[in-house]
Amino acid sequence: MPNSPSDEAAEDAYGARYDLAVIGAGCAGLAGAVAASERGLSVAVLDAAGQIGGQFYRHPAPALGAARPQALHHDWSVFAGLRRRFEASGIVHLAGHHVWTVARAGEGEWAVHAVTGADGTGERPVRVRARTVLLATGAYERHLPFPGWTRPGVVGAGGAQAMLKSGLVLPGRRVVVAGSGPLLLAVAASLSAAGARVPAVVEASGYTGYARRPGVLIANPHKLMEAVVHGAGLVRRGVRVRTRSAATQVHGTDRVEAVTVSRVDRDWRPLPGTGRRIACDVLAVGHGLVPQVELATSLGCATRRTQDGTYALALDALQETSVRDLWAAGETGGIGGAELARAEGELAGIAVAARARDRPGLARGGRVRELLRRRDRLRAFADTMAAVHAPGPGWTHWLDDATEVCRCEEVSAGAVRAALADHGARDARTVKLLTRAGMGWCQGRMCGPAVACLAAGAGAESAPASPERRPLAVPVPLGALGSIEPSGTAAVPTDASGQPGVAGPDGPGRPHRTTDRTSPPADEHRRSAN
Repeated sequence: MPNSPSDEAAEDAYGARYDLAVIGAGCAGLAGAVAASERGLSVAVLDAAGQIGGQFYRHPAPALGAARPQALHHDWSVFAGLRRRFEASGIVHLAGHHVWTVARAGEGEWAVHAVTGADGTGERPVRVRARTVLLATGAYERHLPFPGWTRPGVVGAGGAQAMLKSGLVLPGRRVVVAGSGPLLLAVAASLSAAGARVPAVVEASGYTGYARRPGVLIANPHKLMEAVVHGAGLVRRGVRVRTRSAATQVHGTDRVEAVTVSRVDRDWRPLPGTGRRIACDVLAVGHGLVPQVELATSLGCATRRTQDGTYALALDALQETSVRDLWAAGETGGIGGAELARAEGELAGIAVAARARDRPGLARGGRVRELLRRRDRLRAFADTMAAVHAPGPGWTHWLDDATEVCRCEEVSAGAVRAALADHGARDARTVKLLTRAGMGWCQGRMCGPAVACLAAGAGAESAPASPERRPLAVPVPLGALGSIEPSGTAAVPTDASGQPGVAGPDGPGRPHRTTDRTSPPADEHRRSAN
């Protein structure tokens, strides 16, 4: 490919100026990067993980020698094809890069700031410059507290699946899967197929809500088939699915020994006298997913409230945010699954290429029309899914006053209630100031929904009009902040002799050469653009 980033040395990646920087190497990020690259753009992909694929296509490291990594996935062939195109494209893949902010670095340029290393504690911060940015940052699990949820042996449902996919290990021998959302069926099916005993899948909502939207099901028959396949596998292995039920208490001394499962009403309020103990050594629990939008909201991007109470980015028809030259795809626009993420990513990649090449016709072609139809069809199903599995307000009745709501700061439900009843708190933010709930390591990602719901139950405002704007999307060492010059750009790293250098794949102090990898005018790229 002419002017491809692969034409230059890897250590020069930080000195380049790309047409597109993609943040996230999951389904949406890969699809967007490949679409843009195949249409002649220079692309860099930054991702916190060491391998591409994101959470959905998480797979074992080569060192584990997995003979059939595809066994734990469906649609693996789609990912394999996307991976082949990615590897053949010349896209610069920056693995182990934790992006903590994105900022304007001048007219028509973004600066993407990251820290490197498996946990963000690499040798020095880095900066990637690009004309446009595609946010494909995915989502994280929503956890609602209940008595005993901090006991060892309670894991996230998605976390249990990640352990199996990436490490080929089971979280336990006897695993109860609980919470709400279609992820539960997939997790239970994976665990039971891998040899775990799954006594029950405990779903707080029901599945009848899907039947009230037959048009959406008819338009997405493959989604129904996925549920049938998972359900049939569970039936074969003797796994019972309990709907309108919730894990309301965990029992055990040093770790999980059993869980109480109670029937709940439509508001998720436990029904007295219905609690039943199920013996287990692990509880895998999750109550849906939350779009990861911190990078976008720090830039002032508009958001919308979803039907399950989270915030997603408000996007135009071609996936652009309310901030020009900043696109988003996948779960950032609302939870919808891998197929929707791929469609949105490709659509965004084509839209970026159309603007960068000054060829608006690219965004009006037959492929775009096909992607728009697919996106809208899948988004309708996603909205239905959000409505069916939205948490009911009655779940706060699971909590006694001793239940920890904020794990980081060890703030109990009783302390939150006291802030509301006795100290004049009228919203979740005031509760945070009075109790420190949400001020710990996770910065409210774990406890934020719980605190907001407890505040709503006391008559306070249930949620702010928009999500909090965080200047830092991930924990950042002070040294990384110190590298930012007053202009807002990162200082050029230097080696021990004071000469310019970057922290490349082979370590710090590599020769640094500033280049411009943005593509030439459209007429010079006609032959390579699709």
